[in-house]
Amino acid sequence: MSIPDGITRWVRHLPATFSCLVLALAAVAGLLPGRALADSYTFVVQPILPPAQTRKAFQPLADYLSKRTGHEIRLVTAVNFLAYWAKMKRGGYDLILDAAHFTDWRVKNMGYVVLAKIPDTVSYSLVTAEDTLVLEPSELIGRPVATIGSPSLGAVRLAQMFPNPLRQPVTVEVDNSRDAIEAVLKGRAVGAIVPSPLVGAFPLNVVTTTEPVPHIAFSASPEVPEAVRKALRRALVEADRTPEGQAMLKGINFPRFVAADAKIYDGYAKLLEGVWGY
Repeated sequence: MSIPDGITRWVRHLPATFSCLVLALAAVAGLLPGRALADSYTFVVQPILPPAQTRKAFQPLADYLSKRTGHEIRLVTAVNFLAYWAKMKRGGYDLILDAAHFTDWRVKNMGYVVLAKIPDTVSYSLVTAEDTLVLEPSELIGRPVATIGSPSLGAVRLAQMFPNPLRQPVTVEVDNSRDAIEAVLKGRAVGAIVPSPLVGAFPLNVVTTTEPVPHIAFSASPEVPEAVRKALRRALVEADRTPEGQAMLKGINFPRFVAADAKIYDGYAKLLEGVWGY
């Protein structure tokens, strides 16, 4: 970063300690070029897609928020839910776009603030290949079913379908929902549990669909200043009203964001009860 000549010449005639103070105050006051007041915040999305696909899908959102807030919103990825959980519980992410159960858990245990959400609800579907006629989940007992690792919402929902520990499917753990569907289509698993919005894009038979929960939420760490949280919320909920925001929404394939708070997600952390590590 270069310093304006006028400030530099003046500072040279000051005592060393005082000159450092002057430069620091100049930066705070915005007299030096660049975004001196801008900060960098890490942003992660629940790992239901491979890291490369997650980055491709959600980089438009990170870029849009960076431009609208004047801060660097840096998209990071997690390879699977185990890695995601390990870093999340250490407070390793400033901003998170995530499912209802984790959103509520972070609110209650880490003080995260819910800023906005995707409208409506989301469910999970237990599926097989289209030529594998399975009508009831019980028909999959003892058979391989692909799922993202626990405690993804899909894994939690799958466990609810099979409460008897002696009558379980054989879990085939995968890193993301695309891999779960691929396992079914290539015969590595008879069934899979995946987010319902993905089902229509593949030749699949739906066995059952779970009760819906509030759609994914955008939440912020308590370490993110309130002014930044307000700027993020405003950028999200106003996105569908501007050409720039509309282009971003088209890029991430969601209709819009709506304002949200912790009350919407209250109680969904209970889905994690009995899950190891939670």
